[in-house]
Amino acid sequence: MPQVIGIGETVLDILFKNDQPQKAVPGGSTFNSIVSLGRAGVPCAMVTQTGSDHIGDVICDFLRKNGVSDEFVCRHPNTKSHITLAFLNERNDAQYEFYKDHATDLLDITLPHITADDTVLFGSFFAINPVIRSVTRQLLSEAHDAGAWLYYDVNFRKNHIADIPDVLPYIEENMRFSSIVKGSMEDFEYLFGLQNADAIYERIHPHCSMLILTDGASPVRVYTPNGCETYPVAKIETVSTVGAGDNFNAGYIYAKLRGINDQASRVAMAQRWSQDVCRQIGNNISDRLVIELKDE
Repeated sequence: MPQVIGIGETVLDILFKNDQPQKAVPGGSTFNSIVSLGRAGVPCAMVTQTGSDHIGDVICDFLRKNGVSDEFVCRHPNTKSHITLAFLNERNDAQYEFYKDHATDLLDITLPHITADDTVLFGSFFAINPVIRSVTRQLLSEAHDAGAWLYYDVNFRKNHIADIPDVLPYIEENMRFSSIVKGSMEDFEYLFGLQNADAIYERIHPHCSMLILTDGASPVRVYTPNGCETYPVAKIETVSTVGAGDNFNAGYIYAKLRGINDQASRVAMAQRWSQDVCRQIGNNISDRLVIELKDE
């Protein structure tokens, strides 16, 4: 099976319920997706950065234990790894607080060689951070020129709204590199001030012709030049929404790698992975789903 390269930030997620810690696990948007793919047996590698502390050791060990190469993890000396606190509300939706020590450090690593058979998953602020943009742009440009399949999850957070004038050109360039763009209604309201799905696609279409648009429990929309298809989201009892969108991405990519070309079937697989994560406290697909996938 071709390799999947993840490009994104890495943190230690500490999950709270009723202001009490419930679980601590390595995470990050792309990181969560890549680890779930690795657990499902897909060859993966992660391009990221972390500190030289014990948490950094935990993160690299976690990658290896889940079948993901840590060859391209930049370990910054004399710095602490990032930490994210996720507070679950009464609906088990997460509100985040971020703690960073080396947000301005350069990404000084040897980049992976990417071929036309590979998939690249990237997104969040890591993919548009001006400090490391020269490195991420080089990798994305080389992947695009090689003919790789690039999946861009915008995943734009409210705390970066003030940065939009500086980073919007990078976001649009990322879209032009990409085979598919995925984002939520919330992402694009922050970015463009748009609340209409069709208007969002019109804004993105000049850069990338395929868009997956999510909206919480509302139907998923998939836009292509041929039109828009909608797919309902099944109601489930949610334990935590942490990692839900990340594992949607992983499930969609997994379906593509399995040779599933039907759009409805890809979205169904994406939702299956996302809902599996929502039924537990954790960032990645469960052992049960891993076994099911291997038996299919």
